[in-house]
Amino acid sequence: MAMLGKRRPRRERSGVSGLQGRQSPQGGAPRPRPHEEEGPVVIERLAHDGRGLVREATGKTLFVEGALPGERVAVAVHRTRQRFDEGHVRELLAPVAERVEPPCPHFARCGGCDLQHLAVPAQRRHKQTVLLELLARQGLEVPGEPELLAGAAEGYRRRARLGVKVDAEGALHLGFRARHSHRLVDLDRCPILVPALEALLAPLRRHLACLEAPRHVGHLELLDSDQGVVLVVRQLREHAGDAQRWCDFAAEQGLYLACLAGRESPNLEWLTEAPTLSCRVPGAAGDIALGFVPGDFLQANGEVNRRMVATALAWLEGLAGERVLDLFAGIGNFSLPLASTTARVVAVEGSPAMVERLADNARRNGLAVAARQADLGQAAAVAELLAEQRPDTLLLDPPRDGAEAAVQALVEAPVPRVLYVSCDPATLARDAARLVHGGYRLARCAMADMFVHTSHLESMLLFEHPRTRRQRQGASSDG
Repeated sequence: MAMLGKRRPRRERSGVSGLQGRQSPQGGAPRPRPHEEEGPVVIERLAHDGRGLVREATGKTLFVEGALPGERVAVAVHRTRQRFDEGHVRELLAPVAERVEPPCPHFARCGGCDLQHLAVPAQRRHKQTVLLELLARQGLEVPGEPELLAGAAEGYRRRARLGVKVDAEGALHLGFRARHSHRLVDLDRCPILVPALEALLAPLRRHLACLEAPRHVGHLELLDSDQGVVLVVRQLREHAGDAQRWCDFAAEQGLYLACLAGRESPNLEWLTEAPTLSCRVPGAAGDIALGFVPGDFLQANGEVNRRMVATALAWLEGLAGERVLDLFAGIGNFSLPLASTTARVVAVEGSPAMVERLADNARRNGLAVAARQADLGQAAAVAELLAEQRPDTLLLDPPRDGAEAAVQALVEAPVPRVLYVSCDPATLARDAARLVHGGYRLARCAMADMFVHTSHLESMLLFEHPRTRRQRQGASSDG
């Protein structure tokens, strides 16, 4: 039940047309037809994905989009399943005080932000609750309340991908995908984008309308860096005239411009002078510049990322001279700040290109970080690293599917301290349980509100292995 409330992909190509009149598996009364109205209900709580949740008298669960805990609503059911139904608010009969006016005019159509109708402090309490619930389902208890790492509620997102489409009638669309659909929602505003990116929405729409072949554009990527804004055009088919138009647009707007051309294995080509892009993270003695190129992983919320890095440095105090192993290190988001404490850092990534970028970032900042490449999805590869490096502290920052292989190796070869940074609380809870059952103790917990107005959350857990830590401390004092 760790994924309670998580939406499953649709099987129908459009709408819910295959569900009308379907009989229940037990041969009883038909399930409610799509958009059939149900009597008023009172929402019990939020599911993990931010939808309202009600337990019906039959024991079946009803998920209600747009409803908040304690609200009395009339529901229209638009999808039925064997174990649960899905619906949306037909009429709001009794709202709660935490309901607010969404700041974005595209809310409820755009699929990007699903919690804008809930006050931001309540959003954050919900996310902390989700993290605690998922850990509790694995039998894990957090010492105290999770720390909250948060920043601005609007104007925080420094990267975005905008879809471009010309429909059958020739109308041009630019925006994000609609909720539960591949259809694009045309945007003229996006309050969560940093101002420099939001200001480009209207000029981009006007420019696309002036192209000779707008159908050849797949999508647009926007990045905000310390050096300025980068626009990457995904060009499905080359068009010389439009390439020059894009260059003129970049010059007019003061942008760096690159193109990804071709359908198969597109290569990044700079159409303006290639910039040396960077963003900043805190270090022990001041900010550190992390170089990157379009396509590298970069946290979307720069302010919250800085808070996460600062939290890692605070939790892992006393690193001077210690051996630190950073797995899934990326461009050095945590590796370089950890090295700034004079820790001896080995940073490992699966992508050879990222290893090169990480090593280059270390050189540019004058920090001693050994960049290595390894397949971190293999427990044997992680075990080899542990045996070779014998780290005092290990940091994990894996993708959404977690770090099962690394955790397996860490149980078999314990490390005194493990800091696990996660973008998926369900896989984090799974891996955390394995570590605790393997002898580690959960010492610190934080929830990072990386994507305000959405149900997505990031988290940080610090584990200690008491026996191994005592052994290392004893060996150090003997030396």
